[in-house]
Amino acid sequence: MASPSIPLNHLTEQLGEWRAEASSDYAALAERIRLLTIDGRIKAGMRLPSERRMAEHFGVSRTTVNSALGELRKTGYARSRQGSGTVITIPGMTGDIPIPHAGDLLDLSRATSAAAPGLYAAAERALQRLSARLGTDGYELAGLPSLREAIADKYTTAGQPTSPDQILITNGAAGAISLIARTLVSVGDRVLVETPGYPHSNEAFRAVSARLVPTIVDGDDGWDLTHFTQTVALSSPRVAYLMPDFHNPTSRSMSIATREKVVHTARRHGMLIVADETTADLSLNGDTHIAPLGASDEWGETVISVGSASKTIWGGLRVGWIRAAEQHINRLHAARFSYDLGVSVLDQLTVSEMIENLPEVLAYRRGIHRQSADALRAALQEHLPEARLHSVAGGVAAWIDLNTPISSALTVAARSRGLLIGAGPWFGLNGEFELKLRIPITAPPPDITRAIAILAEARRDLPQPVGRSARHAS
Repeated sequence: MASPSIPLNHLTEQLGEWRAEASSDYAALAERIRLLTIDGRIKAGMRLPSERRMAEHFGVSRTTVNSALGELRKTGYARSRQGSGTVITIPGMTGDIPIPHAGDLLDLSRATSAAAPGLYAAAERALQRLSARLGTDGYELAGLPSLREAIADKYTTAGQPTSPDQILITNGAAGAISLIARTLVSVGDRVLVETPGYPHSNEAFRAVSARLVPTIVDGDDGWDLTHFTQTVALSSPRVAYLMPDFHNPTSRSMSIATREKVVHTARRHGMLIVADETTADLSLNGDTHIAPLGASDEWGETVISVGSASKTIWGGLRVGWIRAAEQHINRLHAARFSYDLGVSVLDQLTVSEMIENLPEVLAYRRGIHRQSADALRAALQEHLPEARLHSVAGGVAAWIDLNTPISSALTVAARSRGLLIGAGPWFGLNGEFELKLRIPITAPPPDITRAIAILAEARRDLPQPVGRSARHAS
C-alpha cells in the first residue's frame, strides 16, 4: 500500500523560514524537517514530494534537496526506495535515540489531572441509582433527563437561561466538537480558529475537510478584535471555534465588551460560534467569572456552547455536553445516529452526583492549580530566568516565552531526558510560536519543578537555533 503524500503547499507552510545563516541550506532543510517530525507536524509514514518538485518550489538545486534527504536517511528520519520516493520515519522506533521507559517518562504533553475527591463515593451512589434504569434499553441519545436538567440549571445560574431541551450529552468535549463539525460544517467551508489554539479541535475540523482560518490570541492582550472582524468579513467562515474562558494555552479570558463584539460580528455575517467552555470554571482566584459567551447572544441562535466534566471532575468520565438553541440541538441529535449511540448511563449518573458538589470540586482544583502555578513561577526564576511567564488567571495551562526561537529543538532535547512536552508550534497552524512553550498547571508541583529543571538542562546543551530567527517567530 502506497504511503500518503505530504502536499507541497502544506510542507512549505510547516517549514516556514527554514534557511539559516549559520549553516548550509541542505543542513538547515534537513534539521527543520527533523524537528517537524519529532513535533508531530509531519507524520511518520508520510511521503515527501519528489526532489525535483521540492527543488523547484524552494528555489534550490536538486543537489541541495538530495543532500538534505541523505542527512535525514543517515539520522533515521527518512527511508527511500526506488520508485517509491522518500518516506518520513522516526528513529526512536529502532533505538537510535534514547527513549525513556514508560515508568520514567514525565508526561506534560497533556493538561490533565487525577480524579477529584469524592468520585468513588459518587460512583457508588450512581450504581445504586442504576437499577431504576435497567428496564430501559440504555441508549440515551439526548442524555439522561436528570443530567440535562442539572447542566441547564448550571447555565441559568451563570446568567444564560437554559432549558433541558437545549442540552445534548456527548462523549466528552471531543465528541461534542466532532459531532458539531460533522453536522454543521461541509467540505471546503472555512472555520475560524484561534492561534495559538487547541490542536485537537483543529483536527476535528480538518477531518471534515474544512479550511482553517486563523484569528490571533495574544498571551498579553488577548483577542485581536481588529484582526477578528477583518478576517470574518474577508473570509466569511461558516463557524468560529473559540475558547473564551481561560483560553488554552494562553489562559486569557474575553472581557464583556469583547464577548459582545465577537457575538455581534458573528451574527452580522451569519457565522456560528462554537464556544469551548471546558475550562470556564477553573479560575485560580475563585472569583465570580463573567457570564458564558452565549449570554451575549441576545438572539439565542449564534453561540453553540461545549462543556465537559473532564477538566473539573475526571477525564475517565467521558461526559460532555452541547448547549444550543433547540433547532441546533435537534439537528445534532438527528445526526448522531450515524456517529454514536449515546454516553454510558453509569458515567452520566456519576457526573449527576458530582455536579451536586461542584463548588467543593472547584475549590479543590483551584488549590491544586494555584500551587502548581506558584511552583512554575519559582522554578522558572531559579532554572530559566530568561523565560517569561504570561499572566495565569485560570484554566489548565501557562504560556511561556522562551526569549529564543528554540521550542521544537528544546522539546526534542527534553524528550531524551525523560520529559514529554508539547512545543509551541503544536498550538499554531503554520509552524509559528517557536518562541513559546505550554506548561500544564494541572501537574503536581514536584513534577512542574522537575520539568523546568530538565528543560534548563536541555537548554544549556542546545546549539544555536537552526532554521528560524526571532523575527519569524510569534
